[in-house]
Amino acid sequence: MSWHFEHVDGPYGNVTEGPAWDGGGLLFTSIQQSRIMRYDPTTGKSTVYREDTNYANGLMLDPDGVLYACEGGARRVVRYESDGSATSLTDGFEGKRLNIPNDLAIDLQGRVWFTDPYYEGSGGDWTEDVANKDLDHDSVYRLDPQADGSWSINRVTFDTTRPNGLLFSLDHSILYVAQSGRLESELRQLRAYPVMEDGSLGEMEVLHDFGAHRGIDGMCLDTEGNLIATAGWAQGGPGPSIYAFSPSGEVLERHDVPVDRPTNCTFAEEGLSVLYVTTIEGYLFRVETERQGRLLYPA
Repeated sequence: MSWHFEHVDGPYGNVTEGPAWDGGGLLFTSIQQSRIMRYDPTTGKSTVYREDTNYANGLMLDPDGVLYACEGGARRVVRYESDGSATSLTDGFEGKRLNIPNDLAIDLQGRVWFTDPYYEGSGGDWTEDVANKDLDHDSVYRLDPQADGSWSINRVTFDTTRPNGLLFSLDHSILYVAQSGRLESELRQLRAYPVMEDGSLGEMEVLHDFGAHRGIDGMCLDTEGNLIATAGWAQGGPGPSIYAFSPSGEVLERHDVPVDRPTNCTFAEEGLSVLYVTTIEGYLFRVETERQGRLLYPA
């Protein structure tokens, strides 16, 4: 079945990312504008949901509907409070500033996992200069909530360069990570890491290798445990695409996206069968699918 991509918003002229369904509308980030937008499917209009978000990229709602974000320009992971304030969960590791936090996932224990690549230019003017990178690695981290309201930070990958999207399997026993290097010497892979009882990650398995061409940026899950992922570009390979991967990495479907470099996707609307897709140039697309999404919120 070929998909019909309906253009519903944009282009914003800058990257849109972080799509998250709040039960009635679609939240997404307009990164360079430092805004979170909210698209209402009933009106077909988007409104500004939050401003001054420090180049926020990835978004996720916890089981209570509380919104978390990776504020790349501020080098921090935050929780947005109901009074409009933002609580910083972390902005550093071992005394050094984080790189440019990118995307996040929340597990059933309330722990927040996030990727911290350094993509030049993705978090404001200062990010154009790689000399501003303090850490000598681009890693995935786990944030554990503490009794006093603080969060402890733990590095969980030691083999990633520019990790991007991340996603838990249906039973949360596997953490899928998009290893999405830009340089020719870097890898572009979909990886699966077993989640150990102590919260560490086991030995990585490569589920799919994209070779020389643009790999996965963002991804979401359906109720069968398949991964729906944005990847590809017009410069080569199959082109800008939405992939459906089985949990073992088999390519079940691939759909051409009508504009270049899709960035992220999530299921939304009643029945969670409609997929929303963001892109590098700031488009928002909507496509009706025969799949049903699995979200942490709304459950």
